Parts: sequence; structure tokens; C-alpha cells
Amino acid sequence: MKATAPWVRTRLRTAPGSAAALLLLVLVTSFLAAAFPGAVAAYESRGLRHEVSSASPDGSVIQLSSDPWQDVDGEPEKIFDALEARRLTENYQQILAALPKSLRVDTGQSAYGARTRKPVAATDTWLPELNGGWPVFTLSAQTAVAEHSTPASGRLPRATAGSVTPATETVEAAVTSATARALRIKVGSTIHVPRANGAPLAVRVTGIVEPLRPQQSYWSVEPVLRTPTYLHTPDQPPLPYWHGALLLAPEAAPVLLSMGGEAYWRVAPDPAGMDVADLSRITQTIASLEQGPLLSALRTEVAPQLETSTGLDDVLIEFDGIRAAINPVVAVAAFGVGSVAGVVLLMTGGLAASRRHHELSLLRSRGGSVRGIAGRLLAEVAVPVLAGAALGCVLALVVVPGGRTPPALLASAAVALFACATLPLRAAFLHRRPRLHGDRNDLVRARPSRRRTVAELTLLVLTVAAVTALRRRGTSDGDADALISAAPVLLGVIAALLLVRLYPLPLRLAALPVARRRGAVGFLSLARAGRSSATATVLPLLALLVALTTVAFGGSVLSGVADARDRASLAAIGADARIDADRGLPDKLAGTVRNMAGVNDVAPVYRDFDLDLRDGRLDRVTLLAVDPDSYARLAGRTGLGPFRAAELRKSSGVLPALASPAVAERLRGRATEIGPADGPFSVRVDKVLSTTPAVSDGDFLVVDAAGLPGRHLASTLLISGPSVADADLEPAARAAGSAIVKLRSAERDRFTTSPVQSGAERIYAVAAAAGVGYAVLALVLSLLQTSAERTALLGRLRTMGMTRRQGRRLLILENLPQTLLAAAGGALVGWVAILLLAPGIDLGRLALAGQASLGQVRLRADPVSLLLPALGVVAIASAVAAAQAWLITRRTTTTELRVGDTR
Repeated sequence: MKATAPWVRTRLRTAPGSAAALLLLVLVTSFLAAAFPGAVAAYESRGLRHEVSSASPDGSVIQLSSDPWQDVDGEPEKIFDALEARRLTENYQQILAALPKSLRVDTGQSAYGARTRKPVAATDTWLPELNGGWPVFTLSAQTAVAEHSTPASGRLPRATAGSVTPATETVEAAVTSATARALRIKVGSTIHVPRANGAPLAVRVTGIVEPLRPQQSYWSVEPVLRTPTYLHTPDQPPLPYWHGALLLAPEAAPVLLSMGGEAYWRVAPDPAGMDVADLSRITQTIASLEQGPLLSALRTEVAPQLETSTGLDDVLIEFDGIRAAINPVVAVAAFGVGSVAGVVLLMTGGLAASRRHHELSLLRSRGGSVRGIAGRLLAEVAVPVLAGAALGCVLALVVVPGGRTPPALLASAAVALFACATLPLRAAFLHRRPRLHGDRNDLVRARPSRRRTVAELTLLVLTVAAVTALRRRGTSDGDADALISAAPVLLGVIAALLLVRLYPLPLRLAALPVARRRGAVGFLSLARAGRSSATATVLPLLALLVALTTVAFGGSVLSGVADARDRASLAAIGADARIDADRGLPDKLAGTVRNMAGVNDVAPVYRDFDLDLRDGRLDRVTLLAVDPDSYARLAGRTGLGPFRAAELRKSSGVLPALASPAVAERLRGRATEIGPADGPFSVRVDKVLSTTPAVSDGDFLVVDAAGLPGRHLASTLLISGPSVADADLEPAARAAGSAIVKLRSAERDRFTTSPVQSGAERIYAVAAAAGVGYAVLALVLSLLQTSAERTALLGRLRTMGMTRRQGRRLLILENLPQTLLAAAGGALVGWVAILLLAPGIDLGRLALAGQASLGQVRLRADPVSLLLPALGVVAIASAVAAAQAWLITRRTTTTELRVGDTR
């Protein structure tokens, strides 16, 4: 131990720059490795909270209900007690206590009380009567109305505990301001509702309240509590009638027993307290609560016939499906960057071992053991590596919110272990036997050993298995393992090994014509490229190929996601913007919009959603009456069912039409009289289209508006213009009445609201940037590894008459073959990887998160992602080589040529 400490201290003082560079490299690598699991967990947790909070209240709240008449057999006292406010509160506390901590409850938006299971009809003639009959009411005795509303007039209803029974004749109630306006209810109004036995119940309205946060769970699980709605009779056609709510005091709940009342408890989950690590436990809790041990326990404590229902499990299952489909795609980026980082760390150890080759050979020749030398090197490397790994881990935990400590520690520890082992193991392997002079290991002369051949064949088998499994199983269902996610990396490794084997052949072919030409620079550069070490060539080439493959793959994923969102938003809107109205739009509106800034074209469309094809079928068909010229231009520009305007123009008594496949089959390609659209008309389907701009789904029939009987005002304007603004269209739409403006840009933004999508895209962007950074570092390390040898060579050549300009050209051209090989190979491998893996990768969940359907969104090669990084590698390598050549040629020759120097 005493001998080791001076060695470490001496080495660190001797080469502080190398130690600092290694510390910085390990710090960055440790930070990326430690931040990755935390970043994934963070965006998944945000995505889980987003999905639960954006779900409809009735789709996320856990609803429990109990019928007192079924729970208690023939004991009136117990039946009455079941709806007492005290008893309902006790049951609510029991339900909350039974739920595990993983399912946090938002007590502020949870509610409980009693209600009528079915609406009851009012018998008062002063209430507004619609075509379907008199209004009906839901009577609800829900707790905490005072905390979730503000009084608009009057006061809240009152009742003392035990004073209300099923036979009570009069109770007090409140209504919301929306209910009061729609049903003409005032403070002091009395509403009479019938009961199965006895006189009608008189409900006297004592106050009108304004709900607070009406869109949240307290008011929106049962929306009629805050806003009256229409119900419809079962007649044909259905006739509407009003449905409102009367809010009773909680102590008045027993009166509802005379009208088939039930007790209920609505437990609202707290999205802010949800974490993706608890997803499986929450799902198990919901399953147990719906039909399992937890439901049995609550039936024992609360009510024997307790029923539960919730849509929260559907929300969690949908989120888990999106997450499972995205994770394998994200894992591809992680494997790519991790592999490149590992190769760069290996190159760092190789560079250090190469520069200290003579020092370590001297130690071995003087009796140093391999174990002792490796131990000293390990202690020397451990100081900057452990410090960098620790700093990177701490930085990742600080920067990434919600990062998990155990995965971050394991990732940083793996980086530290790998970085510590590279130099000792490399040195131990090279100096396992004392040697005075090493054999030549030229790239052209090197012959692969049998062990290397076996290892390469093993990697080839693994790569074929991974690619085959990915193409067959895909990633859309999340059923992908590490081998499948590593398929692009394995393709890059195989390509690197193949290119190293083939590399000597183009060098030999290029050297033949160059050798016959005048001048030594070209021949010397190719000779030097061929004399480079095979070991020193494999790692840089491997790093560059894997990095370029990762960047190309990641760039193509991001490009494919953007393209899918563009296509989905275009299919949903049909143009850059549209204005829709239930009734006809004014004729002058199209001209007004056409003259707005940023608008290129406007296509007016009349839509009739219930076209009668007169074939006895009830399938819904949308009639689209269009202007042939503007609509044809729009269809051709968007690619949504392009056609020629002449195909819609009427040349005889029959109106030509464009139809969806189902409508074309029903009309059978012959002239058919259909309608009415203000009168019957005859059409003949001349062309079948799978899509059209005016409708995003369903069956349709497109005809020339001028050929229809009668006059039809356009109900939709399809607007073309990439810079059209909502601020310009909204005033025009408001002036036209109840028209709605929809923008393609707003529709596209809707696909990017999920944190899971945006988080995965950020991971890919960071992976691409990290891949480029490691690729540049690999280039620099490969040049530094032969820097001393190049310097000495150039010094000798300058004594023979080579000019500085020729020396610079020599150093740049010497590095060019390997760089061109890596750039061309990286672009080719990236393209092949995307071509091979595209059938197994579905980007639909990543791009659209289930909000739209485009079928399977295939991965496509992005030319920019393929070519730009490859050209960048060539440019950077040439710039680094030029800078190195400029520095070397400025030094004096005597400085580089020293007596006894073996370089």
C-alpha cells in the first residue's frame, strides 16, 4: 500500500491534463447513464398523471353504491339508518381506510350521499314542457355542497338529524343557476314529485347556487347536478324533455327511500400523487375493488350488496399500452448511445496503453508482474474515474426531477467499473509476456484469427435473430426484449467488422494508379493508411458506425413522428383550416375569407349527413356538394383523394359522383335516383375514393353543387394557406352565426400534449446529440493515438525535402480513407437498418398516442438524418487533421528528431 500511494500521486501530478480529460469524459457518460432511467420514469409519471387528469370525471372516479332495501332484510330501523348522514360519513371513512397508499385520493373532489336511482317526473304545470313531456328530476343529498358552491340567492337547504323520514311530506332543496334559468325555478318555488306510496313529496327551493370548479369531479361525475340536460322519449323520432337536479340537505337523505333511493360514494383519485412505479399496484387495487378481496372486505364493513364501477382501469390500461409500445423504441436509442460511449471509453484506455507502451514494457522487463502493473494502473485510473462517476450521478439526480436513486447509482457504478477496467485489462493483455519489439499489426497484412472469426459469426447469428424477431413481433404491443432493442447496434457492429475485413481491398486498388503518378504525397498517404494498426482501426470505425446508425435511426424516428402528425392533422381537418356550421354559411363569407392575409384558396362545401340512397339500408352516408374546381385543387394539393374537376361536371341528365368504396358498392356503378336533398336526383359513380378532404371518416358521396336541385348554401369552408391565423378567421365566423373554426396547426398540437410522447422525443433528440458528440470524440482519439508517430514521420520527411504544404496534405489525406469509409458505411448501414427493421416498428403510439388512427405508422429513412451526420463526420475529421497538421508543421524538425527516439 505504501508503494501504491506514491505511484498514484506521482502519475496524477505528471499528467494532470489526461486525468482531467478522463474525469470529464466519465462525468458526462455517468451523467447520461444515470439520467436516462430517471428521465424515462419522470416523463412516464407525468404521462400517467396527464392521462388520469385529462380523463372524464365519470371515467376516472371510483363509484360505489348500495341499495338499502337489498342490504337490510325487513328491518325498517336499519334501512332508515343506512341513509343517515352520520352513517354515510362512517362508511366513507371506512372506504378510504381500506384503499392502499398507492391509490391516493383527492378528498376535495370526492363526494358521497344519497340519490334517486331513476329520475322522477314533476307534476307542476308551471315548469317548462318540451315536446317529450314534463321535466324530470334527480333528487340528490350530496355532502359538502356549501364548500363547492357560492350562493347566488337564498340559502342552502336545512334539515336536522333524525327529523326526516321516508314519510316526510316537505323537504328543502337548492338548485344551480343553470338549472334555475333553464327550468324557470326561483327561490320559494315548490316542486312536487310522486312517490310509490303516499302523497307526492313537496320540494321547496330555498336557494340558488353557483358551482365552483364545475368541470372537476365533484360536479361532473353526474353532470345533471350542475347543468340540466335533455332526455329523449323512445318514440320515433325521439322527443326531448328536461332533466334537472334538486340538491337536498344531507340530513334529508332518508326521504329518498320512498322513491327508490340509494347510497353512493364517489372516490376521486389524486393524479398529483401518482407515480409510474405504482402503476401495477394501482391496477391490482382497481381489479381487487371491482371483483376481488377488497370488494369482499368492503361488503363486510359497508354493505353486503355493495357495487363498484370505474373507468380508471381502462385509463390505466390505455396508458400502459402506449408506454409499452414506446419503451422499446426508446430503448433503441439507449443501446446505441451506450454502445458508442463504451467504445469511446475503450478507445481512451487503448490510447493510454499505447502512449505508455514503452514505459510498461520496461517495467515488465525489469521484473514487474502483470498483476502488479494492472493494480497500479487501476489505482491510478480509479481516482479520476470514481470522482467523475460520482459527480455525474449527483448531477443527474439534481437535474432530472423525480429521478430514482437506485437505478442512477447502478448506472453510474457500471460506467465507473467499465472505465476503470479498460486501461488495466488492455495493458495486462498487451504485456502478458515480456517482449522487446512488437510484431507489425498492419491493417493490410493482419490476418483474422480463428477466435475472432468465431466471435464475429456469433455476433452475426445474434444480429440475424434480433432483426428477425423484431420484424416478426414488432414493438406495437410492447413485447420486445433487450436483444430486439439492440438490433440496430448489432447491425452497426457487424457492418464495422465486415468493413475492416474489406478495407484492405480498396486501399490496394487505389494504390496501384497512385504509385505510377508523379509525387509522393498520394502514395505515402495510402501507404500510411494501410500501415495503420488493425486494432486502432476497428474501434474508431465501430464507434463511428454505431453512432451514425443511432443518429440516422433516431432522426428517422423523429421525422416519421412529425410526418405522421402532419398526415393525421391533415386528415382530420382536410385543409389548413376549416369553418363548419350546422346551417348554411353566408355567400359572402367565402369571398371575405379568400381575401384574408395568408389565404391561398377556399373550397366551399355543402354537407348533408343523412343522405338517403333508397336501398333500404340505414347506414349513414354524407352528401358533399362541392365546387369542382376549388375542391379538385384542394384534393390534389393535400393528396386526399385527388381527381380532375372535369370528372364532376355534368354532361348528361345523370350527375357524375365520387364515392367511398361502400357507397360505390351500394350504387353498383349505374345511374340511380337518390335523395332527397331538396328533391330527388340521379347519380352515377364514376370514381371511387378512399378519402376526401371534407370528411375524415365514414361513407361519402361527392357531387357538383350546381347539379343538385334547389339552392344549397355551403356549410363548410376548407381554407388553404399555411400562415392562416385563427385570429383572422374567428371574427368572420362569429359574424356568420354559430360557426366553428378549426386549424390544422391546433389539431397537430393536440397530438403533442402527452408527456410520454414529448419525453420520448426528447430522449431521442438527446441520444442523437450524444451520438454525434461521441463520434467526434472517437475521431479525435483516433488521431491522437497516432499523433506522436505522425509527428516523427513528418519530421523525417521534411529533412528529405518535403514542404510544409505537402506535409499538411499528407496528414489530411492519410486520415481520409478511414473517414470516408466510416461516413459511407454509416449512411449505408443506417439505411439498411431502417429498411430491415421498419416492418417491426410502429410509430403510431409515439406519434399520436391513440388520439387518431392512421393504421401502422412505418419507419422511413430520412435522407437528412442519413447524409448530414455522415458529411459532418468527414468535415470534422478533415478539420481536426488540418489543425493537427498545422500545429505539427510549425514545429522545428530538430525538436521532433531526437537521438534514440523509436517512433
